[in-house]
Amino acid sequence: MNDIIKLETITDLHKAINFGKPKHPLLTVVDLSKADFNKDYLSKRVVTSFYSVFLKDSCSNRVIYGGTTLDFEEGTMRYIAPNQSIIIEKEEIDFETKGWALFFHPDLIVGNQLQKKMDSYSFFSYDITEALHISDKERSILERIIAEIDNELSSNIDEFSQELIITNIELLLNYSKRFYGRQFITRKNFNKSFIDDFNSFLNSRVDLDSIKKFGAPTTKELADKMALSQNYLSDLLKKESGKTLKESINLALINKAKELLATSNKTVNEISYDLGFEYPEYFSKLFKKKTGVPPKDFRFGIVSE
Repeated sequence: MNDIIKLETITDLHKAINFGKPKHPLLTVVDLSKADFNKDYLSKRVVTSFYSVFLKDSCSNRVIYGGTTLDFEEGTMRYIAPNQSIIIEKEEIDFETKGWALFFHPDLIVGNQLQKKMDSYSFFSYDITEALHISDKERSILERIIAEIDNELSSNIDEFSQELIITNIELLLNYSKRFYGRQFITRKNFNKSFIDDFNSFLNSRVDLDSIKKFGAPTTKELADKMALSQNYLSDLLKKESGKTLKESINLALINKAKELLATSNKTVNEISYDLGFEYPEYFSKLFKKKTGVPPKDFRFGIVSE
């Protein structure tokens, strides 16, 4: 289980799934029903150097990703960034998988506007349990885009081919972002209870005794507490409250600072250190950014215009 296999290229991937020669060196679309995973790769940690987008309809394979074992479910989308690892368990393998997968190397989009936008597609860093569950209508939209990419790969390559392919990849990712937004909304009742639990824990962590004992709350700590990836939790909070995970932590610390400025005689520097800030200058800058006034002015009731 400790063996690691690195798939550096699309050609490496095709060899691993016995899928013949790729049509493009940096991109491939795979019909999963025709893939035959090389048994030499089973029960080994496989790390890829490219982006992977899966839509799986049905499969009894168990895949371990990010430390979590999960059966593939019908109608789920998963997104894996480069340098992430997966393990396909030997005892669970079968080849009844239906669906498709898109793999593209980062070199494909070098110099393109899409390269600058990739960080905005935070679902590439979601945990496998945070998959996108799509409707039949949504699936048909995504499959049409995949068909367009596959058609370009199967046609004679010309000066427009790469731009059209990248445009369709971006379209696929933008629709994925939209559908994740829909998924957040449709789970609103669950989300409200979840956000209440998150806020309760966050408020307990900005208590001075808690900060003194454990340090200031971090994005990793809060995500671990809520059993979500940092990006998924941040996106969920943004959708529900308009604030990211980091912004939520900062707001809680600033609100605590307001309370201390109003009810104690501690200096601004002392309050800064009590709240876990290493540098009082950074605390004062953050406080002014969030409130419009420096901490000293807030204490004396001086409000900026």
